[in-house]
Amino acid sequence: MLKCFECIDWKKTGIFAAGVLFGTAGIKLLSSKDAKKVYTSCTAAALRAKSCVMKTAAAIQENAEDIYAEAQQINEERAAAEAEAEVSDEI
Repeated sequence: MLKCFECIDWKKTGIFAAGVLFGTAGIKLLSSKDAKKVYTSCTAAALRAKSCVMKTAAAIQENAEDIYAEAQQINEERAAAEAEAEVSDEI
């Protein structure tokens, strides 16, 4: 019976047992009320950041739409001026 215990690698067994112990303690710690408060606070901060980013993105999109509309107007005016120039050159 003692020969069976000689085959066991006690270092690896101890490391395994310590891992199980720390894992169990970690699960208890991560599911505690204090941890849940931290998770809730972090989630709230992420939602605030998302809101801020969405506001900024909306402002950028509005500015881009304005720039695009102005660029189209400039090109239309330029095309009209070129068409007028061609008509006046033909006369």
